[in-house]
Amino acid sequence: MNLLNLEVIGWLFSVASGMALALGAWFIIALHYGGAGARKPLAKRILEDALLFAIWSLGLAGGVGVLLGMAWSRPVLELFCWTLMILLLLSCWSRLRLAPRPRAILGLSMALFVTPIIAVCIATILTLRSETALRLLAG
Repeated sequence: MNLLNLEVIGWLFSVASGMALALGAWFIIALHYGGAGARKPLAKRILEDALLFAIWSLGLAGGVGVLLGMAWSRPVLELFCWTLMILLLLSCWSRLRLAPRPRAILGLSMALFVTPIIAVCIATILTLRSETALRLLAG
């Protein structure tokens, strides 16, 4: 089942991951130069930030690998998609749980944001497992 074009997948994940990495680096640099008050929370979150950079780097590598037709790109991009979906759902759940009542509008807005991302990730996983992808990304 080929839901998406492999070239579209490659460009989508390359551009989105590259933008996420650039935006994250910009935030960290801005916080670093924001003074001692901003650097303290930044130092406490160094492990989380490093893990997020590693996850987005997986997405960038997987997207570029698909564009180049590399065999290793399939499992890398699939791992990125699964990780992204799980982190999105966990983040939404924790934010929804901590929000004051009523939570209906917040839940609806999060569902409208998360649903397309999860749909693209599922379509990507199904496409990467298709016979066409196996043939084109065989290495």
